Amino acid sequence: MSHLFKELDYRPTPMGVLSLRRRRELSLDIDVYEIKLDEEYLMSSLFTDAEIALADLGLAELDRANLDVVVGGLGLGYTAKAALDNPKTSKLTVLDTLPEVIEWHQQGLLPLGEQLSNDARCALVHGDFFGVSLSETPGMNPDAPEKRHDAILLDVDHSPGNVLHEDHKRLYTKDGLAKLAAHLVPGGIFALWSTEMPEPWFEENLGSAFETIRADVIKFKHPLIDREDINTVYVARTKA
Repeated sequence: MSHLFKELDYRPTPMGVLSLRRRRELSLDIDVYEIKLDEEYLMSSLFTDAEIALADLGLAELDRANLDVVVGGLGLGYTAKAALDNPKTSKLTVLDTLPEVIEWHQQGLLPLGEQLSNDARCALVHGDFFGVSLSETPGMNPDAPEKRHDAILLDVDHSPGNVLHEDHKRLYTKDGLAKLAAHLVPGGIFALWSTEMPEPWFEENLGSAFETIRADVIKFKHPLIDREDINTVYVARTKA
């Protein structure tokens, strides 16, 4: 293969063919890492603003230290890194349904892999975030199933209305969000990343399960073309 492009790994999974590739973006003089599921792009290191904002905006709502944080979806690791960069975070559990993605980080195939894998505060856990969040178990960390969390940050689906798997839709209902909220301590935060503008039906569902909600529109420049892109970060708080 050309030195400008390399497929780092290629794995069949129950969800489809998962691939990790690195390519050289000559216009920016950087290496770009991309994760694809079949022909669909899941993650690109070209676009990380919203993933970082998810952690920054969610954790900014909490004014206490020693936070116990859960991230749903490891991906390239930018949300997890932003959570660890916050000095208030003392424990981070990252749940991902694809063990291959966790292996890529642990093997150092991704730029943030070594940092995340070697941080004693961080546990990369193979698990179904959606199944766990809808369960009756108080906590989402399998090593401490009875302990509720200060914050849950979710970055898996494109949006609540554009999901990667039909089963994920259960979480975005009023009942599903109420079950997720039960995994949080009083005054805990749930934050969600979306590629879409705020969706009124989802805001209504959030409002039924949380005491306060808001939708922050994140604007950022596309790195390759002269265009502004827009994502949304939803932030919801349980009753204190």
